[in-house]
Amino acid sequence: MVIATGGSARHLGAMAQHLLERLKANGVRGVREEGRAAGDWVLLDAGDVIVHLFRPEVRAYYDLEKLWEADLPQLAADRASSLSA
Repeated sequence: MVIATGGSARHLGAMAQHLLERLKANGVRGVREEGRAAGDWVLLDAGDVIVHLFRPEVRAYYDLEKLWEADLPQLAADRASSLSA
């Protein structure tokens, strides 16, 4: 998974177009694209690689990087016990 930020809807569209052209030039076929018309978040699904292109405030809102956060076992146990109290 690749996560990148563009400064505006136009910038995101240009980034997506460039990536699509480069993928095609390198033989990657069947890339699916979502969201370019809206200009907030563009998703490119190239099979083994998923690319997320965001405007800064949309990236901060969804915070996909949190997917890689991991609680240490003790922290998870402490949270569970505080929830049940």
